[in-house]
Amino acid sequence: MKRFRLSAIIVSVAVLAATLAGCAKKEAAAPQELKVAAIFQTAIEEPWDGAIHEALQKASKDFGFIYEYAEKVDAASYEKVLREYCERGFSLIVGDAFVAGEDPVRKVAKDYPNVQFAFGSEKEEQSPNVSVFDNWIHEPAYLCGIIAGKMTKSNVIGVVAAIPIAEVNRLVNAFKDGALSVNPAVKVKVSYIGSFFDPAKAKEAAISQIEGGVDLIYAERFGVFEAAKEKGILAFGNMTDQNSLAPDTVVTSCVWNMYPVIQHLVENAKAGTIEAINLKDYSMYAKGGSALAPFHDFETKLPADVLSLVKDAESKISDGSLVVPVVETEVASD
Repeated sequence: MKRFRLSAIIVSVAVLAATLAGCAKKEAAAPQELKVAAIFQTAIEEPWDGAIHEALQKASKDFGFIYEYAEKVDAASYEKVLREYCERGFSLIVGDAFVAGEDPVRKVAKDYPNVQFAFGSEKEEQSPNVSVFDNWIHEPAYLCGIIAGKMTKSNVIGVVAAIPIAEVNRLVNAFKDGALSVNPAVKVKVSYIGSFFDPAKAKEAAISQIEGGVDLIYAERFGVFEAAKEKGILAFGNMTDQNSLAPDTVVTSCVWNMYPVIQHLVENAKAGTIEAINLKDYSMYAKGGSALAPFHDFETKLPADVLSLVKDAESKISDGSLVVPVVETEVASD
């Protein structure tokens, strides 16, 4: 009887040990996978949203997380989509926000304090879990202005932009300042189309400017290149390297690289860190968050003195000896 009891005890201990070991192995082998979502008000072909989406796609490959996105989400649906992602266990949610999306993000974030939110905004961060970002590509916009100021024959250049908010205005102002720095006689025509994505209206605005004498144009919004190609003038792209859309038309582009922002957010999410900060520094020239795109075939087409001026200014921006002013007031046409 004693031998039986002892054997039973040994077996029970062995079973318990095996069970505990199995649980430990299961826990170690199957950590919860990071899930990241993005919400966009426009189609992802719109360059601003496209830059965010592209960075998230790259990061999902680099860091190995699940990435889902919703595009063309209207104001009435924004809150609902946010809550659905939260309920499905997404621990990091990124998006364009601004205007229609701003209030829903801040409202939903209060109900899900363990979810990290990071959205485009001109407002301050919201404790404990809403960080904000914006594009800061005014420096490459300034460089494009230098090219336009030197290359114009009519002394009239143009910008077709979205709406007169700070993040748009600072690009228009920087482009104008860059042009004036090399050509004090230049005039700048500015058209705000009243939308973040309306290619037809952007094209119409561009044609109107070209017919008014503009011979180089900054396409702050999508839709301008078609008009530029038809009318035979040069243009500058925005947000991404857009040369491939019109290789004989797009001299260069102001590039917003969202990857440094996304990398920071993902590393925090993997570490379980929740924060509310302004992510501005990660979108600046110094951290690789903005840049002037390659000139492609225009490297040999642009005059040597123009290339020299741009590269000199670019070098000074990089080392901090040239600071491009951030001016966010609305710009009127000259």
